[in-house]
Amino acid sequence: MTDNVNPLEPNETAEETGAKRRGRILAVANQKGGVGKTTTAINLSTALAAVGRRVILFDLDPQGNASTGVGVDRNAAEIGSYEVLIDGASIKEAIVETEVPNLSLVPASIDLSGAELELVDIERREFRLKRAFEEFAGEYDYVLIDCPPALGLLTLNALVASDGVLVPLQCEYLALEGLSQLVRTVERVRDAFNPDLGIQGIVLTMYDARNNLSNLVADDVRSYFGDVVYSTHIPRNVRVSEAPSHGKPVLLYDFQCSGAQAYIHLAGEVLRREEGALS
Repeated sequence: MTDNVNPLEPNETAEETGAKRRGRILAVANQKGGVGKTTTAINLSTALAAVGRRVILFDLDPQGNASTGVGVDRNAAEIGSYEVLIDGASIKEAIVETEVPNLSLVPASIDLSGAELELVDIERREFRLKRAFEEFAGEYDYVLIDCPPALGLLTLNALVASDGVLVPLQCEYLALEGLSQLVRTVERVRDAFNPDLGIQGIVLTMYDARNNLSNLVADDVRSYFGDVVYSTHIPRNVRVSEAPSHGKPVLLYDFQCSGAQAYIHLAGEVLRREEGALS
């Protein structure tokens, strides 16, 4: 890794880099819980915003941890992802600004826990979120959707609406089993609903270089998926774990720690991969 970078000092803007007005939508998904999914959604969103990209963090997880992780009280929001999905509210109405410049949030609410059942009887239920983004007139460069740890209708809506899937993968063998299931789900969604969907990238999380298991899992994943796996891995880091309790991304909580620096470098990889594909 390079020298520590202050994420609060953007060094370029979306206009300077020629970013597209129609942004990219990425689902941050893994049906296995506890793999760093929400942590990745929060901190990658923050890192992208810190270098001048206009980012929306869309909290689609009923637990609402992405919302509280950027300092937003999900119980205080009158309109959020539930109202967008079920009531047809516009994304513009649901957006809440965060303390991070360029980073907006569509918060989750407790009502989202019942959305799976309510979606069952709605016509074209798989396309509710896709339609909401098609009707959204606001400008953004990236949307990161924090999906629930399950492959239900909420996650299906995210996959149908997205350009790609970013998969946080914990460095343990049980996580590999869940990855194969997610890959099959992505293939089914691509065949049935979203022909452009693919795995945008796999990021290894909770990596411990002192642990042989972490190295073995990393080697296995890289040997199978190749360049789909990001070079950057997210280390186990106590500051990353502490940050949500303060309602802050780790880049605001302690940007010099190894976890914050890892997310900065991951953002660089995401930008190179995404914007290289669009050029």
